[in-house]
Amino acid sequence: QVQLVESGGGLVQAGGSLRLSCAASGRTFSASHMGWFRQAPGKEREFVAAISRSGGNTYYADSVKGRFTISRDNAQNTAYLQMNTLNPEDTAVYFCAASLRILASGLVRSAEYNYWGQGTQVTVSS
Repeated sequence: QVQLVESGGGLVQAGGSLRLSCAASGRTFSASHMGWFRQAPGKEREFVAAISRSGGNTYYADSVKGRFTISRDNAQNTAYLQMNTLNPEDTAVYFCAASLRILASGLVRSAEYNYWGQGTQVTVSS
């Protein structure tokens, strides 16, 4: 079992940056692909970014590509999401998730993830 706790959210002005962290417990972190999703009020949960268990492959939603960077430190059991050039459309609750899939394919789908954190609020003001 993997337990996930997000942190690093907050209020920033447009154009600013935040780094989200996802601390994991459990012996399976290094064997888990990691993803970030977000959900804004009145909208469906959407994929943001994912990273393979070794960190060798990353995937991004078109809306954040070039602005966000996902990374992980398996020694620290932590995944990160560096968010730059934030805009008000990035305002949402951000969730990290872990997938026990053997392969890294299909990680843009929420259904592919086995464990979820409680989320951290990101608010971007104009």
